[in-house]
Formats: sequence, structure tokens, C-alpha cells
Amino acid sequence: MTQTEQRNQHDQALYEYLNENMPNITEDWLQRRTMEAGSIYSLNANKSIERLLREQNTRTLLTVSEILIDNDAFEKSMKDWAIDVAKSRVEMDTPVYEVMAALSRVRESYWRYVEKFSAENEEIEKEDILKWSNVIHTAFDRLINSFVESYYKITRTRLYAQQALIDELSSPVIPIMDHIAVLPLIGDIDTKRAKMIQEIIPSKCAEANIQHLFIDLSGVTIVDTMVAQQIYHLTQILNLLGIHSTISGIRPEVAQTSIQLGLDFSRIDTFSSLKQALGKLGIRWEVFDQTAKI
Repeated sequence: MTQTEQRNQHDQALYEYLNENMPNITEDWLQRRTMEAGSIYSLNANKSIERLLREQNTRTLLTVSEILIDNDAFEKSMKDWAIDVAKSRVEMDTPVYEVMAALSRVRESYWRYVEKFSAENEEIEKEDILKWSNVIHTAFDRLINSFVESYYKITRTRLYAQQALIDELSSPVIPIMDHIAVLPLIGDIDTKRAKMIQEIIPSKCAEANIQHLFIDLSGVTIVDTMVAQQIYHLTQILNLLGIHSTISGIRPEVAQTSIQLGLDFSRIDTFSSLKQALGKLGIRWEVFDQTAKI
């Protein structure tokens, strides 16, 4: 038997030994937990959480062990493992640092059984142990990197989805009469939000067949020249779509500064308040007030 064949035989023997002892390795890991308030890895976690941890830990061990006999199989299992475990931890709102600490303890428990196997088999040589140390620790490092990447992608996707929903809700086009609607803007308007408003509002108005849109800025914290410029551009876009715009809540000094910048608001109806703007068109404030409460 060549040295390479002997090494492969030792790898196979270790692989089988670790698989046989998966329950023991998992139990060793679970017993080493501590009391951590609010953590799924706490020693006092409920039975359903412990059952989940036991199942996932066994899968973690099986995935790492595959690198001993089949690197390609390990690659595939690692990616699947990372996605599934990352989804689970994101859903349970588990911080990354807690997962890293838990995987560190898994590594320690796993390596303890590698050492035990080496001590129980006299034919195992120093070269075998050095090789296993490199291969197994590399597998854990790659596993961790793959998990962090999947965790980041999942959380980023969810964050973007939540932000899109917030953006949608922060710029509501509220119909108050046939073909007439109000856009009440509230809070700060930065460059990103202003761009979003320009992209979303025209589509909303077109879909709802709005012909006259009241843009109320009374709830905007700071109406500076940048905000005024973005609102002006929005009215121009709406005008191209055949939608008339009326602005309320804009301060006189902002209007004056905007004109100096070349933003001619003189062609746009502007009012100090939304109530005044609606009244000018003959719409009673109570109509909008009741609509807003529905």
C-alpha cells in the first residue's frame, strides 16, 4: 500500500468514526452551553429550540466531515447549509456574533473527537494529524465565511424590502374626489427620498387616473431649496402627463429663493395651507378629513 493510499484510508476511517460519534459530539457541544439571556444558544433554551440546534449541529458536523473524503460534495453541502442556517438565524433575530461563538464551540467539540480518534489508533502518524488540522480548520473557516455572506445577503434583501415599503407608505397619493388626490409629505426629504418621490408619484397618479394633485409640504421638517427644486421637478413631470399640481405649505422665503435659482413657481398654484388650497377649488376640508380617517 502506498503512502497516499494509506493516508486516504486513514481519512476514511476518521470520517466513519466522526459520523458514528455525531450524537456524542453534538451532546458535548450542547452541554458546554452557558446561561445567556435572550439567546437561542442559552442553556435554558426551550425544548423546541434545543431540538432545532441538535438537528442543525448534526448537519454542520456532517458537512465539515465531507471535506475528508469529497471536496466537491463539501462545497455543495456548505452552500446549502449556509443558506438554510442563515435563514433560520435571521428569522430568529440571532446576532452574527452569537452564531460565531457557537460555531467556535462546535469546532472545539469536533476537534476533541479527532484527537480522541488519533489517540485510539496507533497507526495514525503526526503527518495525518497535521493534515487533518489544516483541512478541518479550513473547512470551518470556509463554512463561517459562507454563512456570513448568506446572512448578509438575506438581511440586506429584507432591509431593502422594508425600506421600499416605508418609502411607499411615506408618499401616499390619497384620492379625495374623482380624479383629485392629495400627496401629504411628512418628515425629512433627502436626495434619496426625493428621487423616490419623483419615480413613484407620477406612476401612482397615472394608475389612479388623477388629474389634479395637491402636494402638501406642511409636515416636512425642513423645506429648503433642494426640496423645493425636487418638488418643482415633480410638478414638471406631472404637467407632462397632463396632471395639474397645487402646492401647499411652502414658505414665502423658500419660494423666493427658488425663483432666484430659476425655479418659476409663479405658474404653479401655491397656498399657505392645504385647507386653503382645497377651499380655493371649492372642496370642503371635512371631505378630505373624513377621507384621511378611513
